[in-house]
Amino acid sequence: MTNQKDITKHEFGTDAGKILNLMIHSLYSNKEIFLRELVSNASDAADKLRFLALSNGDLYQGDADLRVRISADKDANTVTISDNGIGMTRDEVISSLGTIAKSGTAEFFKNLTGDQSKDSQLIGQFGVGFYSAFIVADEVTVRTRKAGETTAVEWQSKGEGEYTLQEIEKEGRGTDIILHLREEENEYADEWRLRSIVTKYSDHISTPVQMYKAEVPESEGEDGEKIPAVPGEWESINRATALWTRDKSEISEDEYKEFYKHVSHDWEDPLSWGHNKVEGKTEYTSLLYIPKKAPFDLWNRERQSGLKLYVQRVFIMDDAEQFMPSYLRFVKGLLDSNDLPLNVSREILQDNKVTQAIRKGCTSRIIKMLERMAKNKADDYQTFWNEFGQVMKEGPAEDAANKESIAKLLRFSSTHTDSETQDVSLEQYIERMKDSQDKIYYVVADSFIAAKNSPHLEIFRKKGIEVLLLSDRVDEWMMSHLTEFGEKQFQSITRGDLDLGKLDDEETKKAQEESEKEVAGLVERIKTALGDDVKDVRFTHRLTDSPACVVSDDNDMSSQMQKLMESVGQAVPEAKPVFELNPEHQLVKHLNDEQDEDKFAQWSHVLLDQALLAERGTLKDPTGFVTRLNKLMLDLSK
Repeated sequence: MTNQKDITKHEFGTDAGKILNLMIHSLYSNKEIFLRELVSNASDAADKLRFLALSNGDLYQGDADLRVRISADKDANTVTISDNGIGMTRDEVISSLGTIAKSGTAEFFKNLTGDQSKDSQLIGQFGVGFYSAFIVADEVTVRTRKAGETTAVEWQSKGEGEYTLQEIEKEGRGTDIILHLREEENEYADEWRLRSIVTKYSDHISTPVQMYKAEVPESEGEDGEKIPAVPGEWESINRATALWTRDKSEISEDEYKEFYKHVSHDWEDPLSWGHNKVEGKTEYTSLLYIPKKAPFDLWNRERQSGLKLYVQRVFIMDDAEQFMPSYLRFVKGLLDSNDLPLNVSREILQDNKVTQAIRKGCTSRIIKMLERMAKNKADDYQTFWNEFGQVMKEGPAEDAANKESIAKLLRFSSTHTDSETQDVSLEQYIERMKDSQDKIYYVVADSFIAAKNSPHLEIFRKKGIEVLLLSDRVDEWMMSHLTEFGEKQFQSITRGDLDLGKLDDEETKKAQEESEKEVAGLVERIKTALGDDVKDVRFTHRLTDSPACVVSDDNDMSSQMQKLMESVGQAVPEAKPVFELNPEHQLVKHLNDEQDEDKFAQWSHVLLDQALLAERGTLKDPTGFVTRLNKLMLDLSK
């Protein structure tokens, strides 16, 4: 029963209307999370009663089954969220619902900029989650009775700067929140819509969230038999248990796998997972999964990635990317933090010390999971690498702190097997290195076939020196940040002058000097013929079967890096190649014997174009190359 004379009006306080307007129109990008906020508050009320009842069991008043109930009335266009938790007194209602801004109000308004995006981050400090109800409602009624009390109070407001209070009678303890929905928000008066929101956001709140399942009347079966009526009842629509809060020993593999499918929407089982509870300065629980298959849109820049974030078992957001570096964006799972605030500021997660600590911990956890998989389950790791290897290759550039650990996880093709399968680790490469070898050699090309058949490999194949074959788009970028591993320097075989050091014996070096003497003067003639098309011309002994090749100067950008930069729209300064000749090749000797300077120039350009084609796959002037080649073939045929 209520008495109109008992109704009292109250104001929220100075500038409260501004706060409400700001919160309603700029704070939330997703309207449906109003229900998450209210269910979360109701669950908190149940948790508080459960705690107080430990020392005073009478507070339960014979009703110890704590729950949250949601109902909708399409005709009245209302949604009601009820709980039988701790409830509130009149003073607590004024304190909790009548006071939006707490301490620091003046400072808060001083910091308001008028920029809704920036101001929305500030308002999160005031814990106004309850007022998210006004996103979808033009009027809100709250009826509440404190556990252990006999009187109840009704709070009502249209969110326009004032509210009313009156004493009422309420049968049981707890709180009822009635949302009078705006006309355009009537979709939330649909029970199936409400069920889907609860399943999405509150499935793992430990308090049961219930909705009424209507009675099924008596009916007749196909054979005329009577099917008895099923009475209506309140049924739980959330699982009401947080799997990650249970002890690992109590959770079966099948349960872990099913939970993965729930959080990832994947059809397949995960490849691996890790479930850990961290205590200390930062307290959180992580349940992290490594998928078996890469999503089709892994390389889509618009794709959202990240972990599900919970705070004290309450779902906060999907795709919280702040807790994983980009190169681990394939990781699925969740975090449940005890240190992040459980209020509206969770919508705008800041990169604070807590976030940084959790990010560091989760990154380390995944790297260790992958290390164990690589060591103990090689087939599983190969499956992982085939799906996510290119993403992992972003790691050395992005995560300097873990560069050495990431490098251990990298896999490559190599001349050891000449297989396109990337299954060679750097540790394996070093184990196979020759005694006098002090560098890790690699070549980067547009494709595996181009890398495998690169003329730069010829001397290495002859001497049995293993070379890593790199052909993924990210490889050149990766190698620009990966300079050494296991105290061995990386060396591109297409950059600078080749020095095999102790791998060359004195007899070989003497033979090379003799071959250069036979074509003395050739280098200067070719420099004159090619002019500004090259940076330099010199002899090389990295070739055994090819007449010539091009390499990048040590101080210039490699051809593969140039292509990578150009592909993302970056202006790239022109870097002219260094043209290297094999003095032992018959074509080079023929060129040395050519006395016609016009033909000499044509042969020089053809050899350069061939070398450029082998290295880069394209030519700036393919027509000129074809013309010169045809002319030389005609001359030879005469």
